[in-house]
Amino acid sequence: MSLTLIELLKEMTERNASDLHIHTDSPPQLRINSRLVSIDGAEVLFAGQTKELVYSNLTEGEKNKFEEKKELDKAFSIGGVARFRMNVFYHRNAVCAAIRALPITIPDFKSLGLPEEQLNSICRMKRGLVLVTGATGVGKTTTLASIIDRINIERSCHIVTIEDPVEIVHKNKKSIVTQREVGIDTCSFGDALKFVLRQDPDVILIGEMRDLETISAALNIAETGHLVFATLHTTDCVQTINRIIDVFPASAQSQVRTQLSYVLVATISQNLIPRADNTGRCLAVETMVTNLAIRAMMREEKIHQIFSLIQTGQKDGMKTMNHALYELYKQGAISYQEAAAHVTDHEDFMRCFKGTQK
Repeated sequence: MSLTLIELLKEMTERNASDLHIHTDSPPQLRINSRLVSIDGAEVLFAGQTKELVYSNLTEGEKNKFEEKKELDKAFSIGGVARFRMNVFYHRNAVCAAIRALPITIPDFKSLGLPEEQLNSICRMKRGLVLVTGATGVGKTTTLASIIDRINIERSCHIVTIEDPVEIVHKNKKSIVTQREVGIDTCSFGDALKFVLRQDPDVILIGEMRDLETISAALNIAETGHLVFATLHTTDCVQTINRIIDVFPASAQSQVRTQLSYVLVATISQNLIPRADNTGRCLAVETMVTNLAIRAMMREEKIHQIFSLIQTGQKDGMKTMNHALYELYKQGAISYQEAAAHVTDHEDFMRCFKGTQK
C-alpha cells in the first residue's frame, strides 16, 4: 500500500505517535511509547519513493538548500491534523526524514508533570538564566513553550524567541511574542543575540545554546537584567554547569564560574519514561534552584558537591532525578526496571529504592 505524506502524518496523529521515520529499505515507522513500529500494510520504501515523499513537503528553495547543505530542519502545519518538525538527511545517498509531532494546544505545567510551584515562581522573575536540559526527544521544547505561554498569559511584556526552526507557535495574549527563525528571520543565533537587546525585550528564549558564542551571549544578556531561557543537551544539573564552564578557554573559566553563579536561577533536567501500563510516557524532572550555597560551590570550584545540595534542598523546591524516578515508581507510573535504566547516581538510587519491592 502506497501512502502519501499527509496520510502518513494522519496515521501518526491518530495513533498518538511522537515520531515518523521515512527510511529506505523499510516501511514507514512510527515511534509509539518509545518503540518503533511499522505502519500496518505499508510497503517497503526505496530511494525514489522516500525522496518523492519528503520532497512533496519542500519548496524549491528548501530542496536547493538541502541538496547544497545535505541537512535541513523545518517546521510546518497541516490544517486539521497537527504541527510537525521535520529533519531531512541523506542515508547512503538516499533522502530520508524524521518527523516529530508538535502540540498545537500548549499544555500547562500540571498536565506535563512539571513542578508547578517552582515554575510559577520562575515565570514571575525579572532577570536571570533558566536552563531546560535533557537528551533529544524528552520534551524540552514543550516545557519551554509551556513556560512562555504562562508568562504570555500573566505578564505584559515583550518575549523574543530565537529558534531553529520555530516549532510551537505562540499568539499574543497579555504579552507580545516575537518568534525569530534562524535562516528565515535571522542568519544565525549569534546574529540574533547580537541585536536582541535593541528590540526592547523582557524575556528571551534561545532555542539551543550550541557553542561558546551562544553561551557567552546568554550569560551576558542575563547579566544585563533580562530573563533568559535556553536548552542544553545535558543529562543532569551538575553536568550542565560543568558543560557551560568547559566550553570556555581555561583562562576565562574562573570569570565564567563567577558570572554563572550570579545569573543562573534554576536548571530543569528532564527525561521521558515509558509508563508501566504501556499507555504512553511520563516526565521525570530533576530541579535545581540556585541558592546561596550552590552559588558558593560554583565560585569555589566545588561543583561536584552540588548534587548533595540538591538532595537536601527540598525546602527550596529541589529534587534529584533519582528521587523523581522513585516518586513515579511509588505512584505505580513506571516499573523498577525503567527507573533503574535512567539512574544518574547508582549509590543514591539504591538509597532511594531501599526496601522497595522490585
